[in-house]
Amino acid sequence: MALRYCVGIDLGTSNSALAYADLDARDPGAAVSVFEVPQLVGPFDVAPRPLLPSHLYLPGPHELQEGALALPWDRAHGGPAVGSFARDQGARVPGRHVASAKSWLCHPAVDRTARILPWGAPPEVARISPVEASARILQHLREAWDAAHPQAPLAEQDVVVTVPASFDEGARALTLRAATAAGLPTPALLEEPQAAFYDFTRVHRGALAQELSGVRLVLVCDIGGGTTDFTLIAVEGSGEEPVLRRLAVGDHLLLGGDNMDIALARRAEADLRVKLGAGQWGALVQACRVAKERLLAEDAPAQAAVTVPGQGARLVGGGLTTQLSREAAREQILEGFLPRVPRTDLPARGARAAGLSELGLPYASDPAITRHAAAFLRRHERTVAEALGPGASLDAILYNGGALRAETLARRLDEVLQGWQEAPLRRLRNDAPDLAVARGAATYGLVRRGLGLRIGGGSPRTYYVGVASGERTDALCVMPRGAPEGVEQEVQGRTFALTLGRPVRFRLFASSGYRPEKPGDLVPLDEDLAELPPLQSVVQGEGTAQVRLRPLLTEIGTLELSCVTAGEAKATGGGRWKLEFQLRQAGGAEDRGGSVSALPRGIDPAREAVQLVYGKKPQPVAGREVKDLWRNLEKALGDRAGWTLAVNRDLWGVLWAGAQKRRRSPDHERLFLQLCGFSLRPGFGAPLDAWRCEQTFTLFSQGLTHHKETAVWAAWWILWRRIAAGLGEAEHAAIFAAIEPHLRPQPKGRVANPGKKGPGLAVDEMVRLLGALERLTPAAKVAAGSWLVERLRAGAAPGVAWALGRLGARVPVAGAAHQAVPPEVAAEWLELLLGRDLRSNAEAPFAIAQLARLSGDRARDLDEDLRARAAAALEAARAPAEWARGIREVRELGEKDEQRVFGEALPLGLHLA
Repeated sequence: MALRYCVGIDLGTSNSALAYADLDARDPGAAVSVFEVPQLVGPFDVAPRPLLPSHLYLPGPHELQEGALALPWDRAHGGPAVGSFARDQGARVPGRHVASAKSWLCHPAVDRTARILPWGAPPEVARISPVEASARILQHLREAWDAAHPQAPLAEQDVVVTVPASFDEGARALTLRAATAAGLPTPALLEEPQAAFYDFTRVHRGALAQELSGVRLVLVCDIGGGTTDFTLIAVEGSGEEPVLRRLAVGDHLLLGGDNMDIALARRAEADLRVKLGAGQWGALVQACRVAKERLLAEDAPAQAAVTVPGQGARLVGGGLTTQLSREAAREQILEGFLPRVPRTDLPARGARAAGLSELGLPYASDPAITRHAAAFLRRHERTVAEALGPGASLDAILYNGGALRAETLARRLDEVLQGWQEAPLRRLRNDAPDLAVARGAATYGLVRRGLGLRIGGGSPRTYYVGVASGERTDALCVMPRGAPEGVEQEVQGRTFALTLGRPVRFRLFASSGYRPEKPGDLVPLDEDLAELPPLQSVVQGEGTAQVRLRPLLTEIGTLELSCVTAGEAKATGGGRWKLEFQLRQAGGAEDRGGSVSALPRGIDPAREAVQLVYGKKPQPVAGREVKDLWRNLEKALGDRAGWTLAVNRDLWGVLWAGAQKRRRSPDHERLFLQLCGFSLRPGFGAPLDAWRCEQTFTLFSQGLTHHKETAVWAAWWILWRRIAAGLGEAEHAAIFAAIEPHLRPQPKGRVANPGKKGPGLAVDEMVRLLGALERLTPAAKVAAGSWLVERLRAGAAPGVAWALGRLGARVPVAGAAHQAVPPEVAAEWLELLLGRDLRSNAEAPFAIAQLARLSGDRARDLDEDLRARAAAALEAARAPAEWARGIREVRELGEKDEQRVFGEALPLGLHLA
């Protein structure tokens, strides 16, 4: 097998596409073709289509007949479905549909590697992460290609995957991670507006000079399903091959066709006079997408029907229908998203516009794309003047993206842009807005081989790292805009003292606007600098090393930053350390607008109840008033078991503001610890949870004030058990060190001095906490397990079997697989439990299920015979049937099992996947 094709993949928000150029052809540029992607268009029905809708559908256990989702290359395929059928079935059956995964991929306020999609789905629906959803789409493309080209597997071809020009380094890294997960380990990345322009140069390559005659500055406007991208390209020189140079790219703008669908859906919902649930709302948005495409067409009907399926028992025959008129829909889209505005009219800032975050994404606060275009052109006036001279204006515009297939929208944008200048504006021809990006990506693959016209320009942004300057943070320029690809830069004259043996973390900033700074320049932070995901690494060794920073814009389109030892440090065993993007960290406080969960009406009285006890000004409350805090909260919010994740995290914020007031009395401290742990459990699942856990753990070193109270100690250990899943390895080790002296068996023959007996320390809760410390090293787990085994052999002990099962679990809930105890140790613990009377020990069966559970990893799984004995023992003890099934086959945890794992129910709406 050998390299034969240059392949371009447009991983779109609404649709994806694949195009390719045959390197064996006489003229590869003329041979760029679109691959017709085989996909499910109905149950048992596969057909090729030029576009693969970027939709996934997660079918229920008995929803479809066996084999309904079979694919030509995978007859046993059971889901998720990808493509046309997934889109259509998702509109019919709300709650199991994943759409706009690409938009979630650039959502900074969530863990984009966490299983959070479908957003707002019922608890019983398994989730997938935005990265996994993107990988599934790419995997479908790869498998379809491989089936059609068995002698040229896609992984062995020259593959280019496109991303929005506005994607930050974190989103680009996650795109590469998704590609790797899909079996495409080494793709290059290309910005979508550039891809569209590459396709234009290919289509018109025989007469490109004529097509661009008189053109010095081109605006590429790409309005897709989820994002709007602006790029300025300068055309210089004369002759048959002009020189093309990218001058500027726009900032991240999560605004596109999806927002138009949402706006129409809000109108339809108002007409229906109902408030739809999350599932039905998603179905309504999809129905409005179909209606929008019909109503914006040149031959549009006077109106289009929009139907939402029913729910539950009313799924059949319980739908809701309304009509959208052509004139009303066009007016709403044109005046809401493409209004006629002067060039000086900039986007509104502040609260997000109503309806723009309905699907859980942090869409732009101002929906007017024309205002964002005005802001983009105004911001880059100096860059254009520097390149083309004062007074230079747009000469041509190239439209791309599915939203601009509608000539109605393109004409309005023509009108607005032309109104901003006197010089005539020419629209460049794009014969296939849905396919141009994929074709352009394939063309770029040829250009990289010297077979085409390259667009120059280097880095589209200036990059900075944050450095401490006294009491403030300044920005140090490390890479200027225009820096060439593949050439490592060095920040001259600046060295850093790098602490070895501990994590190092750099704040990273970028600006796409005109910036005069050169590498090494230090400037104050300002609004023009957008913060990116931080860079971090762990540098092995001891002491410190003097290092310099070396950035590199790679040829595949990503930023790398390395610490390199400088001067005499090289003689002491120094080296190079590449910093990695920290992609799991939630965004800062400014990202709170990305939260989409609504808060109930009772939240204000609940906040007041917390502030009454822990407010800034001491309140004359004690005794009964303090003890009634839980009762007052449930009076305002209902049973605590029904509090949503958003409610819990909101209460944590109010409570944390009064953390110092917990010391007023034993009841104050006990209730603070109880509510803090309850509202933050299980330590993950919401934006900023990592920060919340980090803040909460500062209490650990402070210890307790009322340390003579057993109830306070119990609340203390329960707090750390509840949030253990959100704490890191260092925190788990610190907790372990604190409880070890109280759980480690005393040496034989040693008699404790009864005169030194301390207060009750709630040892039973320490035992349960020990089981939650999944991020301990395997050696520490083995030691801790031996203590628990000794307690079990000594007789009945609350929580011991549960903790042993958690420590030895084959599939850790919050830890990493490499931290599981060796299988031979888990086998010893399992043998001990199998020798006990399972009917008289309520905790033992679940512990057996955890120790014997099948992970699919031979390095962790126990012997098959031992697992068979464990499954039979659970069945004989009449344990839940899914426990034995989880030993015989790889399965996910059920909701009740989640409760057993964590020792209590998770917040409403949060379930492990």
